[in-house]
Amino acid sequence: MARLPVIVGFGGINSAGRTSSHQAYRRIVFDLLPSLIQQDVLLDLATITNMAEHKNGLWYTNGGEALDATALIDSIGETLLARTLIRRIHPSLFDVDNVVLHKSMTLHSNHAEEKLSFTIKTRSLPNDRPTNWQVTELSNGLSEVVVDGTLEAFIKDTKPLSVKAAGQLPTGFDPSKLYQSRNHPRGLQMTVYGASDAVKSSGIDWEIIRNKVAPDQMAVYAANSIGQMDDLGFGGMLKSALMGKRTTSKHLPLGYAQMPADFVNAYILGSVGNVGTSIGACATYFFNLEKAIDGIKSGKFRVAMVGGSDAPITPEIIEGFRTMGALAEDTALLALDQISNQKEPDHTRSCRPFAQNCGFTIGESSQWTLLMDDELAIELGAEIFGAIPAVYSYADGHKKSISAPGIGNYLTMSKAMSYLQNIIGNDGLTQRTFIQAHGTSTPQNRITESHVLSKAATSFGATAIPVVAMKAFLGHSQGTAGGDQLHLSLGVWKDGILPGITTSHAIADDVYQDGLKFQLKHEAYGKDYFDGALLNSKGFGGNNATAVLLSPNQVMKMLKKRYSEAQISDYLVKNADVIANAEAYNQAMIRGESLPIYKFGFNVLGGEELTVTDKEIRLPGYDIPVSLNVENEFSDLN
Repeated sequence: MARLPVIVGFGGINSAGRTSSHQAYRRIVFDLLPSLIQQDVLLDLATITNMAEHKNGLWYTNGGEALDATALIDSIGETLLARTLIRRIHPSLFDVDNVVLHKSMTLHSNHAEEKLSFTIKTRSLPNDRPTNWQVTELSNGLSEVVVDGTLEAFIKDTKPLSVKAAGQLPTGFDPSKLYQSRNHPRGLQMTVYGASDAVKSSGIDWEIIRNKVAPDQMAVYAANSIGQMDDLGFGGMLKSALMGKRTTSKHLPLGYAQMPADFVNAYILGSVGNVGTSIGACATYFFNLEKAIDGIKSGKFRVAMVGGSDAPITPEIIEGFRTMGALAEDTALLALDQISNQKEPDHTRSCRPFAQNCGFTIGESSQWTLLMDDELAIELGAEIFGAIPAVYSYADGHKKSISAPGIGNYLTMSKAMSYLQNIIGNDGLTQRTFIQAHGTSTPQNRITESHVLSKAATSFGATAIPVVAMKAFLGHSQGTAGGDQLHLSLGVWKDGILPGITTSHAIADDVYQDGLKFQLKHEAYGKDYFDGALLNSKGFGGNNATAVLLSPNQVMKMLKKRYSEAQISDYLVKNADVIANAEAYNQAMIRGESLPIYKFGFNVLGGEELTVTDKEIRLPGYDIPVSLNVENEFSDLN
């Protein structure tokens, strides 16, 4: 009997805001929400963007004005909304109009009979001096250099980027100020915030969870797809010498793509369980999710944290994608809209999945999913937000261009549809399922992915499976994009609204639509309408994945067949307290009263503190030991 992997907590941060308690989802469907829920969304944004502070029942603006919640929202509500989703890159990251570069040039004297000369600090002289230099040391630590001929030089300059939009975290949000960040790269700062949010969102204290399972029955699978490429990670290491700076001891170790998983183990959960990092371009999140799902289903793990944290909004990464023709440049967006009388397009509509489009929009995000097996969730009264019974991932086979799409996604989507049909039936698949598309907003993706989705849908007899694409609002957060898709899909079962691809005003003529319904506007289906969802990813290099997601109602229908009425009744009693705890955390976050977990140097264990026998290993701080009763699966070969 396979254990069912259920989602009991989720959290993080992306351009829509905080993920837990469906806050980011609600920012996207904001206009269709009741006013009280809208107020919570805006108050949450006010605190995380540092535009207001809650004290003694009132909200204080940066100018010191004390307001009640309604007055605050009336005052700054529109500003808060404008600080989210895809928009022009804010100077808090870097100035898109003045990106620093160095130009190579050759200098020579204006007069043939004169030699080029200059004065320089003696300590700044190069060790390997050009042979045509004559150096004379002067007083006060200076030297004169006379050049016989020409001088090769690099001169600092700036240029504007042709790509100016991104799915940047809400303007004003600074995770480094929430804990002792010690020059951590931005992606790892986001990890601390996002993973903490996921743990606390469960409404169950982590110590309770970890004392219910053996230390080796936990797992953390997380990654990003590029590594930490800002100046505090690999980026700083690679360019420090060329910038006249020094490489630090943190550049290399903190740049690795597995660091999000390592940070969660070391500073948040204190886990000694299984750990791993799978990297597969855009499918990275789902690759790590697949490992966790398989481990829980087999009984190898009982608890798993899956995550990703990508911060790719840097000039270098943007320029790399731009030269591939992958990003939406301002001039191309203006041409799409046939605008000739303005310099910049509407950056909020840079990403237009399945419409006439010209490239994707880069985004940043940190997303974390807390999973348990169904038995543990029932025992603890955990809130069950959904279940992920399967993830399928396949490659493309032989390719010509490594970045071009191939056939692997046909396998992942068709197998996922077949699996979901086996659980909820053909009517459930074709009439009560939605597809969260990869939807990058490139001309190639709109054709190839729509063909995959259409071919699979019609094969199972579907006529109008709704298709949505969260990148329209968030941008493409690279390896973490699957987490964005997963967590924003959960909101559909909370508020009953399926987000439409509102940035796309019409479906392009070359998009395959048979069997599908491309959702171009937000639509209220109802909280219990959908039984499941299919989350799709088509990644560079042939990394394809499709995850099967079950609704919380569908999960409970299934669990009522596995557990008795008494067990379900006991679960519901415990669950009421868990839900209350989770909402208390949500309100504390809205008021800015809860900080991330960051346990630096906390309960660090050495080997001498373990109790080791031939039967078990006991670790201080864990109620259950690690069993050494290891099964030999090959006993028939002994």
